[in-house]
Amino acid sequence: MGRKSGGENRMVSVLRELQKVQGPSGFTDEAIAHVAEIARKAGIRAERTLKGGLLVGQHPQPRFLVAGHLDTLGAMVCQINGDGTLAITKIGGPLLPSFEGEYVTVHTMSGKLFRGTLLLNNPAAHVNRDAEKAERKPENMHIRLDAVVSSKKDVRDLGIEIGDFICFDTRFEYVDTGFIKSRFLDDRAGCAVMIDTFLTLGRETLEQLPVAFFFSNYEEVGHGACAGFPESIEEMLVVDMGVVGDRVDGDELSVSICPKDSSGPYDYQMRCELVSLAKEGKIPHKIDVFPYYGSDGSAALRAGRNIRVGLIGPGVSASHGMERTHEKGLVATRDLVLAWLEARQESPQPRRKKR
Repeated sequence: MGRKSGGENRMVSVLRELQKVQGPSGFTDEAIAHVAEIARKAGIRAERTLKGGLLVGQHPQPRFLVAGHLDTLGAMVCQINGDGTLAITKIGGPLLPSFEGEYVTVHTMSGKLFRGTLLLNNPAAHVNRDAEKAERKPENMHIRLDAVVSSKKDVRDLGIEIGDFICFDTRFEYVDTGFIKSRFLDDRAGCAVMIDTFLTLGRETLEQLPVAFFFSNYEEVGHGACAGFPESIEEMLVVDMGVVGDRVDGDELSVSICPKDSSGPYDYQMRCELVSLAKEGKIPHKIDVFPYYGSDGSAALRAGRNIRVGLIGPGVSASHGMERTHEKGLVATRDLVLAWLEARQESPQPRRKKR
């Protein structure tokens, strides 16, 4: 199973293009279509699930699943204020102090787009001495539209309504030191790893190797991988972000291997194998418990799937804020996914599930 040269550059390019496509939970059709088109251009089958996720692969009965989520954090219009601003409800858990001042796009049901900014209520320091002290929460914040509006009627005349999605700019930047700065690297970085992996394997290998790649679309709200992948799956390798911060060892240059998060421990045998593969392949890695974290693997297990689950991902700094990772972390994650799949190619006989 060969590795194509130039994978590092391709992964960054894939991630750059992916980050141009907005997609908070519940509004992922364009992002799913983007990945499906990448697969189809490579001659690899891509099928949408009823729930709106995407399954990529060639094998008729895959036993192994590589899973990540395309959906991001975001917001939704929950009220139109009397002064023409928009009140918001969060989609997922964006850290609003980090998102304050960020530019947004409001998507109407008719397809019109409007630009705006997330701001604190009464944000001007020259008239509000307590602006620094105010808690940054949805009730204290609003979207200032870049449109001449001063009433509810003005806003509704534009076609904006309650329930319209609000997408934050990603501000993607690839620095010559190898760092990648962007919102929503959780889990667009993991998805770039997955895309590069199936492109590296190619159609011919994917016809023989019983693996599928599952891109979920509701992970940030807790039920991404509850359904949508084949019953034949025995093992699920989740590729999500690795945590960087206090009380963890993860860094942006490595792949994180997670034995436990807030949902409980992941499969012990898979964890041991992943660590062994990383050591054998001299893949930079960290082993970390994530204290405030859940994944698509958690969702699948809670849904009652009789599968083994492991969790890995590139280290991501400042999660749910202005995030950052490094191309070395992407490479390490991709190399560990490939090593895991190589081991499965060498053991083609089906395994009996434990009861």
